[in-house]
Amino acid sequence: MRLAHDLTRIVPGVFKGRAFTKGHIIREEDIPELLKIGKEHIYVLELSDGELHEDDAALRMAAVLGGENMTYEDPHEGKVVLKSAIQGLLKVDVKRLMQINLIDEIAVVSRKNNTVLEPGDKICGLRAIPLTVASEKVEAVEKIAREMNVLTVKEFKSLKVGVVTTGSEVLKGRIQDKFGPVVRAKLEKFGSSVIEQKIVGDAVEDIRTAIEEFHANGADMVICTGGMSVDPDDRTPGAIKAAATQVVSYGMPVLPGSMMMLAYREGMPIFGLPGCVIFDDFTSFDMLLPRVLAGEIVTRAEIAELGHGGLL
Repeated sequence: MRLAHDLTRIVPGVFKGRAFTKGHIIREEDIPELLKIGKEHIYVLELSDGELHEDDAALRMAAVLGGENMTYEDPHEGKVVLKSAIQGLLKVDVKRLMQINLIDEIAVVSRKNNTVLEPGDKICGLRAIPLTVASEKVEAVEKIAREMNVLTVKEFKSLKVGVVTTGSEVLKGRIQDKFGPVVRAKLEKFGSSVIEQKIVGDAVEDIRTAIEEFHANGADMVICTGGMSVDPDDRTPGAIKAAATQVVSYGMPVLPGSMMMLAYREGMPIFGLPGCVIFDDFTSFDMLLPRVLAGEIVTRAEIAELGHGGLL
């Protein structure tokens, strides 16, 4: 007779996987191996009307939850895993995901919203909990997912970025600029590039002019480095404010990176980076940069939400 479902074998620290696959025809020589994995009873299956096997349920949910820039393979032990086909930003409709998981005997487990994905990274795992599930429950998942995407992978845009480095100490050669290489590396990781780095002093007008020149010359984004603290001669925030048509926030509920600034000039993002970007691997800049590179307009309310989990 044929097995109704996969049978799992676990050897702690060595192996966890399928010992026998759904549909396997049981032979006499299988009996010792079945007993070794604790199977004194085995199950074959005849579905009644309105029932789905766990594999079929998982495949139907994967088909409706998966979308552009995603891949998945056949079920493994009743579970299907959606993976990213590209480098991109994961967007999760958290409310709809919760609606799905309120359906009894259904589990869809995703990565967090705004997670940066590389090709092959897992997006979510999904399954029906029992071996068989009522087809109406899968239909309910399909209905929710068809109303609006629950999971989306957004591709990063390749932006031309201007860097404005402030500070008389850098302009006059007293110290070497440390921001430039760090910023370039972070941008190149996502396929964007620095078109030019302008080193200016501490004068508000010089910083403002540099930002406006980048905007006029077609830059997609401007990043200002240095001069973001509360010292009287740190004038970068004032210059960004003067050049911007919209200031989203000066200050973030994120540590490290609370002194960062985000503004826009006619749709062009302007970042003001605090010194911690040089020293810390992950800051508020790393939280918001992928979203901007994915073409999103970040709001003040969304920045306020970063306080929950913002202690990095």
